[in-house]
Amino acid sequence: MKNLYIDFDGVIYNSIEVSYKLADAEGITKDYESYYQFFKNLDWCEVLRQSSEINDAFKCIEEIINCGKFKVFILTHVVSTKEAELKIELIRNYLDDVTIIPVPKRVDKNKMVKVQDSILIDDYPENLRRWDKDGGISIRFDLDMDGKGFPVIDKLDEVIEMF
Repeated sequence: MKNLYIDFDGVIYNSIEVSYKLADAEGITKDYESYYQFFKNLDWCEVLRQSSEINDAFKCIEEIINCGKFKVFILTHVVSTKEAELKIELIRNYLDDVTIIPVPKRVDKNKMVKVQDSILIDDYPENLRRWDKDGGISIRFDLDMDGKGFPVIDKLDEVIEMF
C-alpha cells in the first residue's frame, strides 16, 4: 500500500483561485512576502465560503480509500492556525478516515513527511519538483491537463488506474 498525499488548495477545493482573485482586488503585489502577509490575514471563512469542490474531489477520495491501494493523507499548506482549523472542519464534513496534515507555508511539503516512494498530487509544480528530488512520485493536478513535465490528472480518482 502506497502513501498518497493530496493537496487541498487547487486540487480538492478551488480556494487558491478565490484567494488570488481577492489578492488582485486588493492590489497585492506578486512577490512572496506580500502574498504571505495577505494570506496570513485573509478571512479564510469567507474564502472557503466562496470556494467550491473540484470535480467531485471528496467522492473521488472515498473511491481512492476504498480501492485499498493507498493510505491517503491530505497535505495542505497553511499560513495561520485559523486557516488550518477551517480546512480541517470542512474536510471532516466529508471524510472521517483520512489524516490531515497542515504544513506551515514556509516549510516545504517534502520536509514534513516521508517522501521516498510516496505519491503527491499537487497543482503547484515546484512542490512536485521538490517531491521528486527526494525520491517521491509526483502527479500534477490540472484542469487544463498541462502536466508541466509531470504525469497529469484532472480528477482525483484517475490515480487508481495509474498504480
